[in-house]
Amino acid sequence: MTNFDFMSKKTAAFVVSIVLTLAAIGALAIQNLNLGLDFTGGTLVEVQYQNAPELDDVRQQLSEAGYRDFSVQTFGEANDILVRLQQQFDQSVGESVTNALSSKESSVQLVRAEFVGAQVGDQLRDQSGLGMLIALGVVALYVAIRFQYKFALGALLSLGHDVIILLGIFAFFQIDFDLTVLAAVLAVIGYSLNDTIIVYDRIRENIRKSQTNDLAKIFNDAINQTLARTLSTSGTTLLVLLALYFLGGDMIHNFSLALIIGVVLGTFSSVYVASALLLVVKLKREDLIPTKKEDVEDELP
Repeated sequence: MTNFDFMSKKTAAFVVSIVLTLAAIGALAIQNLNLGLDFTGGTLVEVQYQNAPELDDVRQQLSEAGYRDFSVQTFGEANDILVRLQQQFDQSVGESVTNALSSKESSVQLVRAEFVGAQVGDQLRDQSGLGMLIALGVVALYVAIRFQYKFALGALLSLGHDVIILLGIFAFFQIDFDLTVLAAVLAVIGYSLNDTIIVYDRIRENIRKSQTNDLAKIFNDAINQTLARTLSTSGTTLLVLLALYFLGGDMIHNFSLALIIGVVLGTFSSVYVASALLLVVKLKREDLIPTKKEDVEDELP
């Protein structure tokens, strides 16, 4: 078993977390999320090439044709291209995009042109935000019931830390935020909570078995005991996500990126946010070990 002194580095970890969180909040406040077509509404055009094109060439052709605020990705086969335009739909937009992409070297066929209304996007955005808040509330209630309210506070701040920094990264780099990324954010909440629960369970077990009041040592022992499992789970998960990121195509590119960032953040926060915060909120052995009632002798009449 490893014997790293995690808690001695908690101050430096807190500084890193606070700086990243404030930077993420600043990015969200200044630049906002680059909401995709699912949330903002716009036009979706699917075209089919005779031969698979280079996506950079497709983007360049659209830029030269005067289109702005668009995204290009493969859809299924390599010769099926999906163009998302943040503009109002009209009957000629599909043909206009097709003509802009057609050339002497390659023939392009229009498959479909559809419009996603902004009203649907507003509903999705509001419902997704409400769903995330409900999920965090249920998580806090679950941890409070299973462990203790101080554990719930640590878990809730840990999850908030992961979500805010993840959203801040997407806002800072203006990465397209659509429904697939939202699904990844919700998955990150579940993954981070699972890792946190594993560490919490070992902390509670060690506190009940140990006779010492040195909670920092108890926390270090618990984290070291679960470290191999945590790294194995995170490592294998990251291998799959990296394969999806590099080989899965543009449709799930941002989805896999969000999960990669979330897994790294979740592994960090389960140690240096969820666990270390228990020391800040003054967790005591008495919070988990009920005091024994003194035996009272029955009075004889």
